[in-house]
Amino acid sequence: MNITFILLNTLLFWSSCVEKTEEILIWNDPPTSADTLYQNPVFEPDLADPSVVKAADGWFYAYGTENNWSNGIHRMVPIIKSKNLTKWEYVADAFIARPTWKTDGGIWAVDVTFVNSKYYMYYSVSTWGDSNPGIGLAIADLPYGPFVDQGKVFDSQSIGVANSIDPCFIQTGSGRNKKSYLFWGSFQGIFGTELSADLKTAVGAKFKIANANFEGTYILERNGKFYFFGSLGTCCEGIDSKYHVAVACATNITGPYLDKSGNSIADFGQEGTLFISGDREWGWVGPGHNAEIMTDDRGNDFFLYHAIDVKNPYLAGGATRRPLMMDKITWVDGWPQIKNGLPSKTLQAAPYFEK
Repeated sequence: MNITFILLNTLLFWSSCVEKTEEILIWNDPPTSADTLYQNPVFEPDLADPSVVKAADGWFYAYGTENNWSNGIHRMVPIIKSKNLTKWEYVADAFIARPTWKTDGGIWAVDVTFVNSKYYMYYSVSTWGDSNPGIGLAIADLPYGPFVDQGKVFDSQSIGVANSIDPCFIQTGSGRNKKSYLFWGSFQGIFGTELSADLKTAVGAKFKIANANFEGTYILERNGKFYFFGSLGTCCEGIDSKYHVAVACATNITGPYLDKSGNSIADFGQEGTLFISGDREWGWVGPGHNAEIMTDDRGNDFFLYHAIDVKNPYLAGGATRRPLMMDKITWVDGWPQIKNGLPSKTLQAAPYFEK
């Protein structure tokens, strides 16, 4: 450990002519391998369907689907935090009390954004095979909550879209041209709608951007284009899970979203350009339902998502165990790529942050 001593200029006080000096210690710790390298998973036992936000306090906060982490430990939307995206610690559950506008179902696949000087959480409430799931909104002053429920934004019956879960909030434009959108859907088509000024109500006509193959929507605006990341396949069948992520690109947020070959993912059977998948022999299966893409202080983009460890695929009680994963994105000819198209399982270069 290096210590730098800085001797401040001598201060002469006219009234007493007393010389006064001060020392300030500055600690310059050289980076360690723990700071510069990481290895998947970055958090376990579980943080399924993650959402990540960089908060005003300088910490990253990640939020996951409601689940039983172990016998007797139930997390109703767990919140974890990190300074560097590699070392995470549990903070709290997002909700003190369960939302009351829908009495059955778990709280799944939340999406958290810092907007209007508060933390807005869009969340799904659903059971498996639910005939009328829906999406609600909760708001907190602080990233670690508690989040206060604002009620239902819409459900499948009111919006006219089956399996209305997996929200993705995005704002685009500026000034008078700024618009807020919510995208959603799960294997019944991916849809979008504008939101009201208070971000609590769908306004205008809904529009469809992807066919029934997808769920877990995330849209990234980058260099004047919109990149759609969507998950396909089975998310929650242990080592038999076939989840994977594909990408498509559009010049307008409403679409059309095209794969690298120019095919629209709104057309029947089109599955976008493969981005990341799993393999039993590789040791990780079911990568998908990614969080927001995070950029470090050197301009590197990192993809956070969940996946399933073939050697440890289940939580206590039998639910599929989906720890938090992270891998670096490289951009080639305007398209994002993950090395080998598979979750990394060896030491990787960590994101770099000045503080």
